[in-house]
This record gives sequence, C-alpha cells and structure tokens, in this order.
Amino acid sequence: MKIQILPMLLGLCVFCTVHLQAQSGKRELYELKTYHIKNADQEKMLDEYLQQAYIPAANRQGIQKVGVFKPRSTEEDAGKMVYVFTPFKNQKAYFEFEGKLQKDNNYQEKGKSYIHAAHDNPPYERIETALLLAFSGMPAFKESKVSGPKKDRVYELRSYEAATERLYRQKVKMFNQGEIDIFDKLDFNHVFYAETLAGANMPNLMYMTTFENMDTRNEKWKQFGADPDWEAMKDLEEYKNTVSKNDTRLLYPADYSQL
Repeated sequence: MKIQILPMLLGLCVFCTVHLQAQSGKRELYELKTYHIKNADQEKMLDEYLQQAYIPAANRQGIQKVGVFKPRSTEEDAGKMVYVFTPFKNQKAYFEFEGKLQKDNNYQEKGKSYIHAAHDNPPYERIETALLLAFSGMPAFKESKVSGPKKDRVYELRSYEAATERLYRQKVKMFNQGEIDIFDKLDFNHVFYAETLAGANMPNLMYMTTFENMDTRNEKWKQFGADPDWEAMKDLEEYKNTVSKNDTRLLYPADYSQL
C-alpha cells in the first residue's frame, strides 16, 4: 500500500509547490492565445481590437507589456495565426483579469466591433489558449533587446513535447540547470521559458527567443550546437529521450506589439 501511495503523494507535493509559487508571484503566469484566422478581414478586425482595446485595457490593469506575434511570410501558416502573449504577476491577477475587462467601459467601447461581432462575420475561426508557468530558473519574462525593422525580426516560439510526465520534468530540469545559461551566453534574447499547466500538447514546455533576422538566427543555432557546454550536457543519461517532438514557429512582432 505504501508503494502505491508514495507516487501519489509526490505528485501532490509537486502540484502544491507549483500552485503556491504561482499564487505568491515567485514565478509569473503567462497566457498564450493563438487565434486562428482565415482571411485579411479577420486579421484587420483582430488587429484593431488588440491595438485599440485589449492592450490598453491590459496596461491599465498593470500589465506593462503584451506581445502580439504573427507567422513570418515564409511559414506555411502565414496569414492564418495571431499569437497573443499576456504576462501576469500571479494567479490572482490572472483569474481577476477577465472580470475587470467586463467592467472596463473604455475597453467595451473601443472593442465594440470585436466584442459584438456578428455570428456570420466573426473576427477569428477558433482560439487556442495555453496557460504557462515561468521556469524557476527564469521566473519573469524579458523584453527582447533586438532592434531593426519588425518585419525582419525572428521571434522563435518552440514547444518541446515529451512522451511522459517524468521525461518532461527532466527536460525542464535540463533548462533550469544549464540550458538557459547556454542560451544567455550566446545572446538568444529570450522573452520567456515556461512549463505548460494547461494546453493542447501536454506534457510540454514552451519558450521564445528572438533575433534581428534569419541569418542571425541560423548562426546562433549553429553556435549553440557546437557549444562545449551543450556538448557536455546533451548526452547525459538523465536527459536522454526527453523530447519526443519539437514544434517550432518562426514569428515576427506586430507593429503595435509591446514585446
């Protein structure tokens, strides 16, 4: 009986620790929404809503930076997706956010076209939402330092899926105990690293790094692959088979994005 109960207790302890850290604000919570759109008209409606209503309302609630990203023109899903990244200091701020939007008259007025869109003329097809918890090794997001035209920039959003929860936790450990340091050393200009608490492809972690252009991005990944610290880490027994799928999205920030 003790053998059966022990894994349950360990899992409960992990859950409680994550819950308390999110509640206390020691690690930020992120909401990553993916809007699926089918045409330029929907994109325009969504852009107007995000720029004129959603982002200003989020800023009024103390959220200093909201990121809006779109697939680069070379991607298969170009013109079909819009990603919205909203960071929250803690669990309380996240769960109170929607209610405060409903009471914000300015938001309701500026977002009227989106909020009251007709059923046969919606501003999107579907929405996917992922709730993320910042890594313990990088508990808060950062604004990218890359410059240059936004259309040229590369914001690389990666999702690393694992075959099991145990292997997923090992990959998170790998980031927290050395992989993030390598990215920082090579100036990958991260925005966030996070565990997925709720989403479509669990168990998985997600992170975003940024580059001035594709040439810089490609060169940085070459440097990463040849880095001696990575060479020493990647084949360690404890980190074997921790990634079953790597989903990579190459994005650029919308003109009005704050990240």
